[in-house]
Amino acid sequence: MSHVPQTAGNSHADSHLRGMAVCSAGMLIIPLMDAVAKWLSINEGVSPGQVTLARFATQALLALPFAIAAVGVFGLWPKRPLLNIVRGAMLAVSSLMFFLSVKYMPLADAIAVFFVEPLILTLLSVVFLRETVGWRRIAAVLFGFAGALIVIQPSFALLGPVSLLPLGTATLFASYLVLNRAAGTEDDAMVMQVTAGIGGSLVILAAVGVGTAAGIENMRFSFDFPPATWGLLLLMGAFGMVGHHLILLGFRMAPASLLAPFQYLEIISAAIAGLVLFGDFPSLSKWIGIAMIIGAGLYVFWRERRVAGG
Repeated sequence: MSHVPQTAGNSHADSHLRGMAVCSAGMLIIPLMDAVAKWLSINEGVSPGQVTLARFATQALLALPFAIAAVGVFGLWPKRPLLNIVRGAMLAVSSLMFFLSVKYMPLADAIAVFFVEPLILTLLSVVFLRETVGWRRIAAVLFGFAGALIVIQPSFALLGPVSLLPLGTATLFASYLVLNRAAGTEDDAMVMQVTAGIGGSLVILAAVGVGTAAGIENMRFSFDFPPATWGLLLLMGAFGMVGHHLILLGFRMAPASLLAPFQYLEIISAAIAGLVLFGDFPSLSKWIGIAMIIGAGLYVFWRERRVAGG
């Protein structure tokens, strides 16, 4: 009699383990996309605007055949098209801001500041989702923002407002996640990738067109690059599609409360890529700030899980 529930329990645990493994792989891959984007901007002369356009256009093109294989041509139209296109547009602007920041900031610094996103999501959930958040989580949010200021401060002294771009990225991405809750899981994962890729591409294409006409260096588009540079643009887009798809699959295998802390694995590959490719490595004070951000984020995850469970 006890064999059936034990087997079901083992199957449940196996799914969670697979989800953790898949999500971890995705989190480690995403900073490679950011590293290639930074390389393209500072070494190949590709504008952050064109880098962002390539990232979303490649995502849509690579995801399209997988989406057709999964749901057929007629299944490509999402259940909530406008919401999914808006999601893609928000993600695109968020990515543009981040690619602008990594052009000038060390990769690990930009990603560390971006990690205030769960804290911003906590605040947005209070404002827009009417969720109740106690003083402990509010204190954790403030503690995490203090850590972000420690990471930002040297860059702000050197670069000025540019160093605040990862905060803008985090705010937009948190808003994107709020929309994700509204979108639900009605659509296939690859259909959502295609829709987000198309929505993001259209928004960035318009921005790049205006930027090129206005002579804005960071938004110009050019065809005058060697084949190797175009290859790197495709590689960057592939990293983005694979990384985000693995994360999405992981969250479908295991609960978000279990997987959310794994996002901090991005710091590991970002620090390694920054050191190997650009000679950047966070100073001791920045590691202290990073630890404060991560600690605050982990506490918020733990507290939300405890409140939800009890």
